[in-house]
Amino acid sequence: MKYALIFVLFFSFLPKGQAQNTFWKRHVIDASFSGADGVRLADVNNDNLMDIATGWEEAGFTKVYLHPGYEQVRQKWPSVIVGRTPSVEDAVFMDIDGQGGIDVISSTEGKDRKVYIHWAPAHPDDYLDQNQWTMEALPASDSLKQWMFANPAQIDGTNGLDIVVGTKGYDAQIGWFKAPKDPKNLASWTWNPISPATWVMSIFIRDMDQDGDLDIVVSDRKRGKTNGVRWLENPGSIKKQKQEWENHFMGGRGLQVMFMDMADLDGDGLEDAIVTEYTNQQIVYMRRLDNSGLKWQPYTINIPEITGRAKAVKVGDINGDGRLDLVHSTNTLGDTDKAGLIWLSYTNEPTEQVWESHPLSGPEGFKFDRIELLDLDGDGDLDVLTCEENYGTDSRGLGVIWYENPLGDKATNKR
Repeated sequence: MKYALIFVLFFSFLPKGQAQNTFWKRHVIDASFSGADGVRLADVNNDNLMDIATGWEEAGFTKVYLHPGYEQVRQKWPSVIVGRTPSVEDAVFMDIDGQGGIDVISSTEGKDRKVYIHWAPAHPDDYLDQNQWTMEALPASDSLKQWMFANPAQIDGTNGLDIVVGTKGYDAQIGWFKAPKDPKNLASWTWNPISPATWVMSIFIRDMDQDGDLDIVVSDRKRGKTNGVRWLENPGSIKKQKQEWENHFMGGRGLQVMFMDMADLDGDGLEDAIVTEYTNQQIVYMRRLDNSGLKWQPYTINIPEITGRAKAVKVGDINGDGRLDLVHSTNTLGDTDKAGLIWLSYTNEPTEQVWESHPLSGPEGFKFDRIELLDLDGDGDLDVLTCEENYGTDSRGLGVIWYENPLGDKATNKR
C-alpha cells in the first residue's frame, strides 16, 4: 500500500486554487465488451458534436458511437457495431467514396491482418441500423501485414482520399493505399510501401517542409534503424510517391516511443512534437526550430512515480489559463495503487524538466490508450476521452470512457 499513501500525500500538498486537485468524474460511453482499443473522432451526422469510432480488440468488432447531445452525454451513447474485425487495432472515420456518408476503416493484426472498409448506410437515418452496414476487406491488404494505425490523406492529388497505414512486425512498413478512380472498386486500390518500420504507434499528416504537399509524421516504437519520431518527405511526383520516401528524424532515437501529439507548445508559431516513451519513463518535447522541419531541440519532461508506464500524451489547455498542458495515459501493470491518467502543467517554460502533476483518473483502470481532448458536455472546458482495455482475460476493463473536467464554466484558475 506504499503507493496508495504516496498518491494521497502527493496530491494533498498541491497548491489550492492552482487547478483541479480532485479526481475527475468518470462517465461510461460503453463498457459492454472486452478490449476497447483506441478512440478516433469525426462529426458523422453534421450536428457539430464529435462522434467516436473504436475497435474492440479482444471482442473482435468495430463500433461507432454517436454523441447524444449535451443533456444525455453522461449516459451511455447510442452505438452500432459496423463489422466483425478480429484483432482490430484501430478504427477511423473516412468518407471513402466522396458521397458524403462517413464510413469506417478498421486495421487488424494477429492472424487476420486485413484493412476493412465498413460502408455506411446510404440514408443518414439508418446510421445506427447494424443491418444497413456492409463490410469488405481491401484485397491488397489481405494477410500482408499486421495493420496497426491508419489515417486518411490526399497523397497524390488524384481521385479521392488515400489511406496511410503503419504496421508492426519483422517486415513492418509505412505506406499508403492509392485510391482508384472508382473507390468502390476495392480490387483497384494499390498498396505503396514508402518506408521500413518497426512498430508504428502514431501517424500525423502534415506539410512539414511547406512545399505544398502532405508529408507523414510517425512515432516508430521498437528499437531498430527506423525507431524514433520521424517524418517522411513526400517526393511530389506520382511515380516517386510509390517508392521509398526520404526519412527525417526528429527525436526519440533508441527509445520505445509510444503515442505522440503535435502542437505549438511554446507559442512561437512552429508546431512541435511531444511523445511519451517507455524506455526511461519520460515525455520528450521536440521543439521545432525552423520552417524546414529539419532542426529540432529535444527536452525531457519527468513522469511522476505515482502513475504507470507511458502510453499516450495529448496537448491542451486543461485549466483555462491560456497555457498548454499535457494529459498523460499509462499502463499501470496491474498496480492498483497507481494512477492511470494524470495531467501536467509547467511553471515558467515548457522546456522545464519537472512539470506539476495533477490528479485525473485515480487508481481505477490498468491499461489506458489514446487520448482526445474536447468539450464533451458543452461547458467550455476540455474533457478527456479515452478507453481502457482489459489488463487480463478475466476483466473487461473500463471500456470507452470520458472524464469530466471539474473546471466547468467557473472562473479561470490563474497561476
